[in-house]
Amino acid sequence: MPTELSLRQPDDWHVHLRDGAMLEAVLPATARQFARAIVMPNLTPPVTSVAAARAYAGRIREALPPGSRFEPLLTAYLTDHTDPAELERGFRAGVWVACKLYPARATTNADAGVSDIEALTPVLDTLERIGMPLLLHGEVTDPSIDIFDREAVFIERHLAPMLQRHPGLKAVLEHITTSDAVAFVRAGSGELAATITPHHLHINRNAMFQGGLRPDFYCLPVAKRELHRLALRAAATSGDPRFFLGTDSAPHSRGAKESACGCAGIFNAPFAIESYAAVFEQEQALDRLEAFASEFGPSFYGLPLNSGRITLVREPRQVPRRLELHDSAGQPVELVPFHSGETLPWQLS
Repeated sequence: MPTELSLRQPDDWHVHLRDGAMLEAVLPATARQFARAIVMPNLTPPVTSVAAARAYAGRIREALPPGSRFEPLLTAYLTDHTDPAELERGFRAGVWVACKLYPARATTNADAGVSDIEALTPVLDTLERIGMPLLLHGEVTDPSIDIFDREAVFIERHLAPMLQRHPGLKAVLEHITTSDAVAFVRAGSGELAATITPHHLHINRNAMFQGGLRPDFYCLPVAKRELHRLALRAAATSGDPRFFLGTDSAPHSRGAKESACGCAGIFNAPFAIESYAAVFEQEQALDRLEAFASEFGPSFYGLPLNSGRITLVREPRQVPRRLELHDSAGQPVELVPFHSGETLPWQLS
C-alpha cells in the first residue's frame, strides 16, 4: 500500500469561481492544486462577449494568491442571440477556449441560456469549422420530465441528433451522472468526451435525504441511483481518455444553501484531488489517477501537459464541518465543503 503518490499537476476542466467577494474567497482552494481550470461563464450578467471575458479573466488574476501560477481558461455563454463571429473572434484571439450551452433555466444563472437548441445551427456550424469545443449542461428543462431522467432525455432528444448533424463537433458532456451518459460517450467518437465530478463518484441520491433534508448534497444535475454512481466510478477509473476530471465545484454561502429555496451546487474545491484519490484507491486504480486528472483533459483540448508535480501523502485528515474563508477586504464567507466532517485518507503535501 503506497504512502506517497506523485502526480503531474492536474487541471480542473469544469469549475465555478463566481465573482466579487465569493471569487476572492474560493479561488485559492482551486489554485492550490490545479494548474489550470475551465471557468464557467454563468455570472450575473453572463460572460457573452470577448470584452466581458477579458475583464473576468483580469478579475480572476487579481484575486490569485501572491506567487500563484494558476491559469484561468475562459468560456463563452451561449444565448439565443449569440453571434458566431464573436465566438470565432474570441477563440482565435485565445480569449475563450470553449463555449458553454446551458438550456434556459436548467441551473444557477441559466435564465439567459438557450431556449431552442435546434436553432443553434449557425453557431454549431462555426464551432465545427474552427474546432472550438462545445461544453454542455446536459439536461432538458421540460417540467413534464422527471428530474432524475433529464440527462438521459437530453441525450436522446438533443445531443444525439446534434452530433449526427455535426459529426466533426468537439463536445464535452459535463458533470455526467448516469449510466446512459457513460454508454453514449463510450459509443461516440474521440470528438466527444465527458467530465466527472468527485461528488457524483461518492454519493447517490439517498445522500440528500439521510437524517433529514441535506441541502449541501443538492446539485444540478442531481445525484442519481446507486447503479449510476457505480457506472461513473467504472468510467472514471477505466483509463478511457474520453472521461476526465471536472469538479463542477459550485460554491454558495451557507445561508444560500440552507434557505427556503436552497441553491444547487456542491463546494468540493478545498479537497478535490484528495476526494478523487480516495475513489481511485477504493477501485484499486491509483495507477490511473494521473491520466484521469492530468493527461486526458489537456489531450482533448490540444493543450500541453503540465510540467509541475504535486504530492499526495497517506495521512488521514478530517474535513472541517464549516469553512470560514475571507475576501481581500477580510470579510468572512462561510461555506460547507464537500465531505464535511468526514475523514479522507490522503492529503495534498
